[in-house]
Amino acid sequence: MLTCCEGLCSVEEVRDTLWAMLLGDQASRVELCPLRYQFPAVRGDSYDDNWLVIGGSVTTPEGTWAFTDPCLLIHEARQVSAWLRAVAAGTVAVTGPDADGSSSPDTWFVEPVLAFSLVDRSEDGAVIRVHLSMEAAPPWQQGENGADIYQYFVEAQVDIAALLRAADQWDLALASFPTR
Repeated sequence: MLTCCEGLCSVEEVRDTLWAMLLGDQASRVELCPLRYQFPAVRGDSYDDNWLVIGGSVTTPEGTWAFTDPCLLIHEARQVSAWLRAVAAGTVAVTGPDADGSSSPDTWFVEPVLAFSLVDRSEDGAVIRVHLSMEAAPPWQQGENGADIYQYFVEAQVDIAALLRAADQWDLALASFPTR
């Protein structure tokens, strides 16, 4: 299992992991993988014991960056593949802007670092958004001048087979991380 030094992870390190989940098209790609528990030793706290450090590698026309952050609890991480399969099955509704015109994801987590939404769908695929906030946002979107929570996102047109493959890859990666 990959361990990143000092919480930093390079694009190449994420790509070299065995079970990185890939969501992408010709223009943009997001690769995500669970790297390790935030706390290696079980502490007896069912909440703290189950935080996963997620590594990400992102490529867009604007640039390429990588991140690592303990941003998903194990039960939340399991929701990612379930959501991808539901998108593939056509049971997820398209997410439009909210009342003030902001982009609101339909799948989000305790830490507002990653989130997902469905932009459009067709018979053979979907356009999905991977919302990247805070530590997962690109370097030029971090800090005071950065986008608000969930407002920076990467869109990718993904066919049904790629959605299911990504869900399978994610599940394989999570198999190494049982609930503690």
